[in-house]
Amino acid sequence: MAEDTRRTRRLLAHYAIHTRLLSSHRFNEERRAQTAVRRIRSGEAVALVTDAGMPGVSDPGSRTAAACRAAGLPVHVIPGPTAAAAALALSGMGGGGYIFAGFLPRRSGPRRRRLAELDRASLPMIVYESPHRLPALLADIEETMGSRRVFIARELTKRYEECISGTAAELRAHFSAGKIRGELTVVIAPGRSSPRQD
Repeated sequence: MAEDTRRTRRLLAHYAIHTRLLSSHRFNEERRAQTAVRRIRSGEAVALVTDAGMPGVSDPGSRTAAACRAAGLPVHVIPGPTAAAAALALSGMGGGGYIFAGFLPRRSGPRRRRLAELDRASLPMIVYESPHRLPALLADIEETMGSRRVFIARELTKRYEECISGTAAELRAHFSAGKIRGELTVVIAPGRSSPRQD
């Protein structure tokens, strides 16, 4: 099973692996999870591959794992790279835990409410964002959380990787110069009243 069968087929072809692929993405995962259960019960081995990152962590996979466990079937994981952990390490804000919030709501009102909820924690917060919504996210961070430090990792582990740190206002100015491209991971420092992160 694969989030995008075209990408996974290229990966498998590179290693001369030939097997049947089924798509499993956010729109069909619930149905595909039951397919996985049936296939495992019939004696097959089933693997779930996502495009990038870690299955089940802001990628499809959690419903499939839950369905298999509910059916009493074994589930194993081969950890994959996850942008959240990489960005936290690069940000210098790690070492004492973190809050991973995935993608925040698209609309400003619900997004600000979620940021206010996250702001109560004394840990760095990690969110994913799309390039076209980054300016609005930074504006909401500035409005909700003030001038605390924000770290943005763009295109992690890829050719045009960029990491930049500053206040939300400084980062808005930086990214206003041109079109924003690529996958973005945003690490937000805990508030000033939070315990110090060593």
